[in-house]
Amino acid sequence: MAESMNGLHRSHRCAELDASNIGTEVCLMGWVQKRRNLGSLIFVDLRDRSGLMQLVFDENVIGKEGFEKAGTLRSEFVIAITGKVSKRTAAVNENLKTGEIEVFAESLRVLSESETPPFPIEENIQTKDELRLKYRYLDLRRPDLQQKLFMRSRVVSSIRQFLINEGFIEVETPILQKSTPEGARDYLVPSRIHPGSFYALPQSPQLFKQLLMCSGFDRYFQIAKCFRDEDLRADRQPEFTQVDMELSFVDVGDVIDVNERLLAHVFKETLGVEVPLPIPRMTWQEAMDRFGSDKPDLRFGMELTDVSEVVKDCGFSVFTTALENGGSVRGLNVKGQGEMSRKKIDKLVEEAKGCGAKGLAYVAIQNDGSIKSSFAKFFSDEEMDALVKAMKGEAGDLLLFAADRNKIVWEVLGTLRCSLAKQLDLIPENEFKFLWVVDFPVFEWSDEQNRYLAMHHPFTMPRDEDVSIINTDKKGEAKAKAYDIVLNGCELGGGSVRIHQNDVQETMFEALGFTKEEAYDRFGFLLNAFKYGVPPHAGLAFGLDRMIMLMVGADSIRDVIAFPKVKDASCLMTEAPTPVDNKQLEELEIAVLSNHM
Repeated sequence: MAESMNGLHRSHRCAELDASNIGTEVCLMGWVQKRRNLGSLIFVDLRDRSGLMQLVFDENVIGKEGFEKAGTLRSEFVIAITGKVSKRTAAVNENLKTGEIEVFAESLRVLSESETPPFPIEENIQTKDELRLKYRYLDLRRPDLQQKLFMRSRVVSSIRQFLINEGFIEVETPILQKSTPEGARDYLVPSRIHPGSFYALPQSPQLFKQLLMCSGFDRYFQIAKCFRDEDLRADRQPEFTQVDMELSFVDVGDVIDVNERLLAHVFKETLGVEVPLPIPRMTWQEAMDRFGSDKPDLRFGMELTDVSEVVKDCGFSVFTTALENGGSVRGLNVKGQGEMSRKKIDKLVEEAKGCGAKGLAYVAIQNDGSIKSSFAKFFSDEEMDALVKAMKGEAGDLLLFAADRNKIVWEVLGTLRCSLAKQLDLIPENEFKFLWVVDFPVFEWSDEQNRYLAMHHPFTMPRDEDVSIINTDKKGEAKAKAYDIVLNGCELGGGSVRIHQNDVQETMFEALGFTKEEAYDRFGFLLNAFKYGVPPHAGLAFGLDRMIMLMVGADSIRDVIAFPKVKDASCLMTEAPTPVDNKQLEELEIAVLSNHM
């Protein structure tokens, strides 16, 4: 039966004690990790968020009643004890922070009993994710998961400290916003007071932080909750947290400078890792050409090689047709894999097809220098020699080729580069490689919508020399004052200099297919604010969840979020989302279609 604390006050957390506390009277509270009954003595490992402490129950110290009560303890009982810190009578446990000491209990209170948990509360358990997430409140008791959330707290504190010292003001922007659909889908919230109208949950505080610049706040930041109704991945959730900032009277270099120093400060303070500054920069075009990705992982090589000029006159129609259609032929040299089995190569072909390719061509240079190739019959010996030379191929290498539109070629080889690096164990552990990717295209073509879309968002400033072409047939060539910060092949964050001139903003909307009326209908409050004197401004947002995931070496952002969703955007613990009462729907004047009931 559960007892009350009845005036007890915890004096320490378990792992706050060490050998210097020997002889100290303490009061500890926490969960029973395990109990060992040796007859004359009962040992209990007590756990709290700081770690473990070994408790010793001796009938001569605690008395018969207390000793018998200790014998009833089971895993996850919540208890309070008073006692004296002593040097361990048995061998020291060097794997435990408190391994030199133990506490002889003088009193025991059972504050709460526990049923047998559905899985052990231990580090690195192999329990299925579904079960862990259903009982997330138990999962969160595991020390390894708690450590990840402690790291998250330390990182947020470090970020706040740095930005406040840099003159930033923390401002909270609205969660209930106007829907401005452009990009990912909004989460909509129906209004009871305005029937038929909806708020949207923010995909980012973008418009409000620009308005704060109009309001003269100069430097703003926010640890912001954001929402996107989109498909999930290991590093994506329907609700997520970003470190959002905006600065006035700045250009690209100013934003990059403050964020480089922010990253260096956070990694040094929380991980003890030195981030060399300045962080390297690479244009978007160079990143795509060399790595097939605008978020390249620089921890290993295996760069792409453009062999379009080498193969333009060959007899292999797969290559020549791609070039005739304005595409390219590019390759990867997978060093030392020339003897890879056909079965494994076929798997690479299937992976390439999953990225949109029609196939994957290859040249396997055997250890004796002979060649096996999927297209050798279409090449003369001289052409094959030239191709191998262009790829810097040597005996034992595997050369992989993709031929198609650039977008597909980059996607295929960029994906294969990363998956092969993982398979071949080419990625060093505990290494952090940062990179700025700059000069993104202003627009990207959407085959689905048959029009140009803003690659970042419609408020991104083109480079000064490209402003004149954003609404011409050369708009696809325009580059933006946009920048992404990349870490180990993951986009940590991104931002841009914003358009602050009305005429440029209106031209941008025209280029995106908005009429003036449509632009004002969606963004009128921002455009009207721009009529009253707006400073040049720029900003950036980090994905906090993703950054913590990389810092602690987790496989998924779910491991660094207290209560995450699963792939269908549901919560296994609370069972959200759920149907609501008809009365609530009637108040909102909403009807649910019967085929969704």
